Amino acid sequence: MSAELRSNFLRTQIQGDLDAGLSGPVITRFPPEPNGYLHIGHAKSITVNFGLAEQFGGRCHLRFDDTNPEKESQEFIDSIQEDVRWLGYEWHGEVRYASAYFQQLFEWALHLIDEGLAYVCDLSPEEAREYRGTLTEAGRNSPYRDRSTSENVALFLKMREGEFSDGERVLRAKIDMASSNMNLRDPILYRIRHASHHQTGDEWPIYPTYDFAHGQEDAIEGITHSICTLEFEDHRPLYDWFIAHLPVPHRPRQIEFARLNTSFTITSKRKLKQLVDDQVVAGWDDPRMPTIAGLRRRGYPAPAIRHFCEEVGTSRSDGMVDMAMLESAVRDHLNRHAPRAMCVMRPLRLVLTDLPESMTLAVSNHPADPQFGERQLRMDRELFIDREDFREEANKHFKRLVLGKRVRLRGGLVIEGERCDKDSDGTIVCVYAKCITLVPGADPEDGVKPKGVIHWVSAEHSVPATIRQYDRLFSVADPARADDMMSALNPDSLVVSDDAMIEPALRDAAPEQVFQFEREGYFVADRYDHSAAHPVFNMTIGLRDSWSGSNG
Repeated sequence: MSAELRSNFLRTQIQGDLDAGLSGPVITRFPPEPNGYLHIGHAKSITVNFGLAEQFGGRCHLRFDDTNPEKESQEFIDSIQEDVRWLGYEWHGEVRYASAYFQQLFEWALHLIDEGLAYVCDLSPEEAREYRGTLTEAGRNSPYRDRSTSENVALFLKMREGEFSDGERVLRAKIDMASSNMNLRDPILYRIRHASHHQTGDEWPIYPTYDFAHGQEDAIEGITHSICTLEFEDHRPLYDWFIAHLPVPHRPRQIEFARLNTSFTITSKRKLKQLVDDQVVAGWDDPRMPTIAGLRRRGYPAPAIRHFCEEVGTSRSDGMVDMAMLESAVRDHLNRHAPRAMCVMRPLRLVLTDLPESMTLAVSNHPADPQFGERQLRMDRELFIDREDFREEANKHFKRLVLGKRVRLRGGLVIEGERCDKDSDGTIVCVYAKCITLVPGADPEDGVKPKGVIHWVSAEHSVPATIRQYDRLFSVADPARADDMMSALNPDSLVVSDDAMIEPALRDAAPEQVFQFEREGYFVADRYDHSAAHPVFNMTIGLRDSWSGSNG
């Protein structure tokens, strides 16, 4: 067990409950609302909830809190299940839904009415806001608060039968309109919504609110520890009130921890949906999105994301985590696990003027791990090198090909630049070089060693590919604070090139397979668009942090 897990305050509290005689297994749950794709913050919650259950030999439920059908869809349900499994977790039993408990919640609402603890209110939303008061001013009782039990039951049953229009009436708990906690000022339990539900169809014209349903769902499922983020701390007294006044079969314990906030990222589902709807990105799984599906499509490995979440740890204080920490975890993982390959992004033809014949080279797939084996590369008289790797003249700090200077071709020969051809605009179109060595990996006999190494591909045998070079979606560290989210977008977050040339074996890369393109970065075969006929690679991350020191 890692040091982070040993010092986890959540684990300490759960261990304390066990030491105090908690009977039965530890049962946690991950309860997303199916109104969008999961993001990096949810990844943290997943690792916490599933991780705690795993550490204590318990179980974790996956439950969809599906109480708002107008914003929910099967697409989101499917994507969430796929994300949880991709991260490496499996929930206990069947997938659970709040909608499966609608009848029980309805009966409990009737129980509160019978106990004089709930009433049907006719205030309009605008009037209800006025009556609610402010943080410094107590609210006022609704004029409908003192309806009789029989009238409330009759009206609520009519709500259930669909006799009223949307928003015409609500069911509210009768708690305390003067409470300093706004959540206790007669909160809404049920709203009228004539909306078809993805699980229950048109069975229900009324739907429980999240606050009413959430704690009772935990109680029904026997959840021992309801692990929530800090924004639910002020809701806990309300959840406790419901539990205390309802005949629930179990009493969960809620513990809050700080949610994960990362720099250069927005995790508001509403704002992420806006990016999708406005076609700023290509969808919820666009590789620039902070969604788990987006990170996956970009080539971020699940183990690296889990490691990042563990390294961040859990605390009771909100803060901002530098995105560079996640990127570092990705680099560390891929440096160990990604095979090497060569891709020339900006091809420039190179002719080896005195290469006697083509040769086949055996090149290591990983410089530090022989278990990755070797691959065969064809070195011909005509190659492609990167345009950025050649200059006619350069100072001593330029470690690549220069006329009259030497460089080594990766895994191959030492060459020396001789001359170059230019087109009518003065653009270099071809470079000529002579071979100083003819044995791969050998050093020149005259003792004058090359100053650098450049990558290459065979002009005859290489394959064109589409390369999508991704960067951070936002150019400021805290885009959520920007007056206009769109003004914080990074204009260079995506650059698409169809000019790149790759090793021929990369055509057969499996979708989601990641490679280190030597001297360029880490790239993944797109899980949907890549094919042997049309290779497509997404840039996962550069070899170094290009944002170091940036604070937006």
